Amino acid sequence: MTATTTTSAPTATAVTTTTDVTGARTREAADVITGARERIDALDDRIIGLIQERMAVSAVIQEARITSGGRRVNLSREMEILNHYSEALGKPGTSLAMTLLELCRGRI
Repeated sequence: MTATTTTSAPTATAVTTTTDVTGARTREAADVITGARERIDALDDRIIGLIQERMAVSAVIQEARITSGGRRVNLSREMEILNHYSEALGKPGTSLAMTLLELCRGRI
């Protein structure tokens, strides 16, 4: 009985540098971008937490409104929110507010 041995060529492993990940052309710029991205990630975590808190508060409001015989959604209040975001952030603010309202009260 004869054993056959097959060998394969070693695979090349790609080495990813910080400048490759950030798209920067210098190490200094890559360091700035890496630090800023860490701050953005932390801000995103805080924003997500605030949205989750907003959703919980909205649920309390909706429950109180429905329990008292009212409607789940108060359209005049939603218009106030849309205007507030629009004034603060422009047209993209309106889209952001619409997304927040949908997250908090569901689709209408």
